[in-house]
Amino acid sequence: MDIKLSQCFIAADDHDKAVPFYRDVLGLEVRNDVGYGGMRWVTLGAPSQPDVDIVLEPPLADPNASAADREAVAELLAKGLLRGVIFSTDDCDATFERIRAAGAEVLQEPIDQHYGVRDCAFRDPAGNMIRFSQPSK
Repeated sequence: MDIKLSQCFIAADDHDKAVPFYRDVLGLEVRNDVGYGGMRWVTLGAPSQPDVDIVLEPPLADPNASAADREAVAELLAKGLLRGVIFSTDDCDATFERIRAAGAEVLQEPIDQHYGVRDCAFRDPAGNMIRFSQPSK
């Protein structure tokens, strides 16, 4: 039995800000852009990983969610408390400089971690933490 990652989801409260970040700053390709019921899902991915999709989805993609639940999720997103993703890179420092130069909010400059990687972190336009990791040499 072979199990592989197919899709992961990131909350985006403004797709018009999120798509340029993931497409233009990170270099991901837009694979699909779908609207339904006043909501929007944009699928992106790295050209080098055609079988793995990142889906930018509404923070609470449930049309039956209560107003209180929508507000609670919006507050968590605004605080950066929803999980993002970790990308691998072959050059953490160059990746950091490119993303910082594009104006992304820096959470952590490149640092060697005790668990064997050099990594850095940013916030995406919605406030999600996005990390970039390179195996230590």
